[in-house]
Amino acid sequence: MNPDFSKNILRRMYKMSKVLITSALPYINGIPHLGHMVGCLLPSDVYARYMRMMGNDVLYIVGTDEHGTTSEVGALKAGMDVQSYCDMNHKRHYNTYKDFGLSFDCFGRTSSEQNKEMTYHIFEQLDKNGFIEERTIKQVYSVDDKMFLADRYITGTCPHCGYDKARGDQCENCTKVLEPTDLIDAKSTISGSKNLEVRETKHLFLNLPKIEPILQQWLKTKEAFWPEVAYSIAQKWLKEGLQARCITRDLKWGFPVNKEGFEDKVFYVWFDAPIGYIGITKQWSDEKPDERNWKDWWYDAKDVRHVEFMAKDNVPYHSITFPATLLGTKEPWTQVDYLKGVSYLTFEGGKFSKSENRGVFAEDAIKEFEADYWRYWLMSNIPEGSDTSFTFDLFASVINKDLNGVLGNFVSRVLKMTSSKIGNTVPEGGQFGELEQKLIENLQLGIKNYFKYMNELEFRKAFAELRAIWVEGNNYISEAEPWTVIKEDQAKAAMILRTCINLIRIFAILSAPIMPKTAEKMLAKLGLGVDDIPSLKDFDVKKEIDFIKAGQPFEVGDMLFERILPERVEELKTKYGSKK
Repeated sequence: MNPDFSKNILRRMYKMSKVLITSALPYINGIPHLGHMVGCLLPSDVYARYMRMMGNDVLYIVGTDEHGTTSEVGALKAGMDVQSYCDMNHKRHYNTYKDFGLSFDCFGRTSSEQNKEMTYHIFEQLDKNGFIEERTIKQVYSVDDKMFLADRYITGTCPHCGYDKARGDQCENCTKVLEPTDLIDAKSTISGSKNLEVRETKHLFLNLPKIEPILQQWLKTKEAFWPEVAYSIAQKWLKEGLQARCITRDLKWGFPVNKEGFEDKVFYVWFDAPIGYIGITKQWSDEKPDERNWKDWWYDAKDVRHVEFMAKDNVPYHSITFPATLLGTKEPWTQVDYLKGVSYLTFEGGKFSKSENRGVFAEDAIKEFEADYWRYWLMSNIPEGSDTSFTFDLFASVINKDLNGVLGNFVSRVLKMTSSKIGNTVPEGGQFGELEQKLIENLQLGIKNYFKYMNELEFRKAFAELRAIWVEGNNYISEAEPWTVIKEDQAKAAMILRTCINLIRIFAILSAPIMPKTAEKMLAKLGLGVDDIPSLKDFDVKKEIDFIKAGQPFEVGDMLFERILPERVEELKTKYGSKK
């Protein structure tokens, strides 16, 4: 794999005018924790915001994954019917993501009529093309629960690696795909019962081996520029040999199968859920049919680049199963161009667990700190190569050093100094000198690198460059010493402070994809709004450094970020199970 070729392709991708961005769809039955947020939702939002600021036509699709036993069991425990349960949780997800600042164009549902229509069409095409086959299989039935158990509601020991908490569909430890009957010492996760029987039942299968030749050809086109975590997982699956996958289930909650003799079955959640990206786009299209057409993005679409975001456990389905599903229709569907696979975020080195009160979940996170605190920490520590552990000590350290210390302190220092020494309007006078030219050169290089890494979806490197840009502002004011210069040369001091005020605007613009609310606050201090944010496509530091002219009023206001004190850290550790 040639990394330089990969980066060149990505740079060309960002220049495309139409960018389709999808995030793995979170399950309806629970609110995501911080690991889920950084695994797909936050990076997709940051990239969508950045692509818009680059002048692209962006369609950003998110939604809830609603079918399957997960929903049935959740509704049963809540004492609700499944539809009402999903309606309630869909609203919870929507509100939580809005609180986190996600800027999706449509937040849809896989249970929608639009997705049903798409699922039926794609299934019919696969069936017509000979990629669907009928099989009688043995499936696990829980005598005590009085139901067939979905794969994920059966746990046991993985026959391949010995992991004792493997699910019936996949082992999280070795990532091998499993059938429930493969598990050793299996039990129901609903009741804990081991009183399980294997019963025969007739189901439909997607014949992946038959599609494999065209899938391999398609996947070869991705080798040069998919990230290693995504491409290696896809290749591992192919190397081990693809197996036909069952796409129907003996459940009530789901889309009834549109094939004679199988009307009492529903489609497996992993069949209709990825199709949900298309279904949700049609939901968006149907809201304004005179202005929007889902086919412009998904069917025989021209000049569209599709970027997907997901945690690494979702990669097999999005790099193999879903592409094979679309290829099997023999229709011109938009396929993924770039698959951003993300490793896991752990909590203090272990798993997040709501039942054990261990870890921070999105709903609770917003109650503790504003969204931008979390957005910055999570994205600057995104587990791109290997797993990353969240700790409150590290969280406080990053917030205090980067946001409160570097960015927040610069903004407060500049505005307070200008207000106390000159007044609450941008000062007039002075000309740029050698120090300002050096500042511009350093900013040009830093911003060039920041854009480069954002275009290449290397978020950790991008955020390191952004922080370095903020540091340039602090270095400049420390070296320029306007508090000393003003005693002898008021015009020069005015120029220094005016330059620093323009730096606040530049920092706000560059930070907007990551910390949108903070960017708004910074601009508001300068009497500006989000409408004053320019396109990044032709961003010119030489022009932007002198954008705000003398006489513009500003306000000092509050500090942008609060410092997180040691006692608060200890309180949070106790509250969220760090000390367990």
